[in-house]
Amino acid sequence: MPLSTHLRVDARATPPVHDRTSRMEPLLLVEDKTELRAMLRKALERAGYEVDEAADGTAAVSKVRARRYLLVLTDLKLPGCSGLEVLRESKLADPSIAVILITAFGSVEEAVTAMKEGAFDFVQKPVDLDHLNLLVARAAREQELLRENLLLREEYTARYGFPRIVGEDPTMQATTQQVQRVAGTDSTVLLLGESGTGKELFARATHHLSRRHDQPFVALNCAAIPEGLVENELFGHERGAYTGAGARKIGKMELAHRGTIFLDEIGELPLAIQSKLLRVLEERRFDRVGGTQAIDVDVRIVTATNKDLRAAVAAKTFREDLYFRIAAVPITIPPLRDRGDDVQLLADTFLERFRREFRKPGLTLTPKARAALRSYTWPGNVRELQNTIERAAILCDGDAIDTQALQLPAPRPSDGQIPDGMLAEAFEWEGTMQEVTLRAIEHIERFKIEAALRASKWNKTRAAELLGVSYKTLLNKIRGLGLEE
Repeated sequence: MPLSTHLRVDARATPPVHDRTSRMEPLLLVEDKTELRAMLRKALERAGYEVDEAADGTAAVSKVRARRYLLVLTDLKLPGCSGLEVLRESKLADPSIAVILITAFGSVEEAVTAMKEGAFDFVQKPVDLDHLNLLVARAAREQELLRENLLLREEYTARYGFPRIVGEDPTMQATTQQVQRVAGTDSTVLLLGESGTGKELFARATHHLSRRHDQPFVALNCAAIPEGLVENELFGHERGAYTGAGARKIGKMELAHRGTIFLDEIGELPLAIQSKLLRVLEERRFDRVGGTQAIDVDVRIVTATNKDLRAAVAAKTFREDLYFRIAAVPITIPPLRDRGDDVQLLADTFLERFRREFRKPGLTLTPKARAALRSYTWPGNVRELQNTIERAAILCDGDAIDTQALQLPAPRPSDGQIPDGMLAEAFEWEGTMQEVTLRAIEHIERFKIEAALRASKWNKTRAAELLGVSYKTLLNKIRGLGLEE
């Protein structure tokens, strides 16, 4: 999408660079010998890693089932479950996790066997700490790349980089200034606005301007997922949670750990899931579907909706306590019709893009086409404008895009120009003047006849008198309009 000169990263306000390891998940060290475990822990912590410990295989299995780890470093010979069982359970919990085995002299064949089952590598005792650190660093990097690739497949495309927001209208300047102020905090943001105004673009800008900018941004459209699958998509599931759940699935909330999750169309979230989301906001933890242990998560939540959430709260379809939690910082994105000359600015931005994409460097908008773009009310907002320019760029004859190539719908009066109750929102304004006039007459006649019948308590003679027409004329009109019932 196209970067506004009004939404930039000020060099003085750029989030500080932190040591990457400080934001990693801990690694799990599994070793039954206390002195060796203590020595390895100190070496790994000096290298910048957070370390969680387990003194036997049974404890290690419980830990990998309960939370996510950067990697697992485990002895092959352990009381309780063996290192090989720890490897298998780790891979069931997270197929991408790296498991490094520590082996005694003479157990190399077992270690090689374990590598065939998915172990990352192994080190022999006595452990060379420099070699171990290099091995752990390589495994951590590969784990990070695997997770980044998962996010890329699911969420990113080549068109996303730093968000570019085009707009010079004062209303847009005020909105982008709000984003800049809130981005540096961890406050929950609620983006309000009509469909097509660019709420996801602002959500991405909020993330990119935050100190979480080099961590995942994960988007989930709550309205695009069947109600029965929302919980699974958002929170993931454990192996065996339901028929067909053969392995643990990491949900979007967990993928966004240490980063930002964007919940679009939050007003469509089922009530049962709203309570789980409220728990994340209050306790920073959740349960996977079929899980028995809570998962801790550090995530910033940005939400968006085109619905009136206050009305949804009054109708008991949206939790009031959740509303107040997500609406800590509400930001309203103005509709395109209220952004003045931004229509022309956006049209030129999209046109430049499609000149390159369709290899039509000479494409221009005629003055009449520009006037039509400016006068149209854009119910679909920026998304509709982009689609209009793209369609015109493809279909226009020659390089000049005129009003015919734009294919804009026929203009319709604003609500203020129509008498109350006279014409429904669905009234069709397309066609010749005669066709539209006939439809309008039929619409008005239907409205007047129905009102007269109600006023006369369905006495047709009295209704005809109220309308000033003959009884026969009224009967013909009732039949013609299909109002016999």
